[in-house]
Amino acid sequence: MPLSSDRLFLPGATHPPLLSPDYKTTRLRSPRQDLILIPERLGELTGPVFGDGDVDAAESDMSLANGGEAIGQRIIVHGRVVDADGKPVPDTLIEVWQANAAGRYRHRNDSWPAPLDPHFNGVARALTDATGEYRFTTIKPGAYPWGNHHNAWRPAHIHFSLFGRAYTQRLVTQMYFPDDPFFFQDPIYNAVPEAARERMIASFDYDATQPDWALAYRFDIVLRGTRATPFEEA
Repeated sequence: MPLSSDRLFLPGATHPPLLSPDYKTTRLRSPRQDLILIPERLGELTGPVFGDGDVDAAESDMSLANGGEAIGQRIIVHGRVVDADGKPVPDTLIEVWQANAAGRYRHRNDSWPAPLDPHFNGVARALTDATGEYRFTTIKPGAYPWGNHHNAWRPAHIHFSLFGRAYTQRLVTQMYFPDDPFFFQDPIYNAVPEAARERMIASFDYDATQPDWALAYRFDIVLRGTRATPFEEA
């Protein structure tokens, strides 16, 4: 059953409401009736199962594609996936996708006149290790216009999708960068209760920066509890 907007914005609330009128597309895709719980079947409980053999290490690098290097500021994005008690969550499949350095996605529906990068596909995936750690290499995405309101620009961000032990166990969130100038007018960011918004912002990690090669950002993901990362109520 979806939570009401009033309940989601009580003190300590974490996740955005399903209907956020300032975010225009939620007016069409948010449920109008209570959700129906469908019991899981055997196939949903037993597979597929993710393991080391399913994900290649090279899939976590978005800075190299189609025989060349992507244009833009190379960065490392890393962190841990943990539960409410801070215990690591191993073998979690993380899929990420993002715009290129000019703020354009490699997608047929993205038609704003920013250049496509022939060496940037904008998708990657990785498994968390035994300590819950993950790591991606990419380039810092650019902001882009999206037509939600007058002079609307999305802050630079990376989309994260986390799977549990099966495809039916999925959580989706976004990672932002520190001090972005577009936070003030972004309805997706501002749909999250104010106290929880900073949990979507990565921290610059100087210690993980690679000399003469890449800057680094840390983004830890908490699945449950009072410090949970905000997720879409999908």
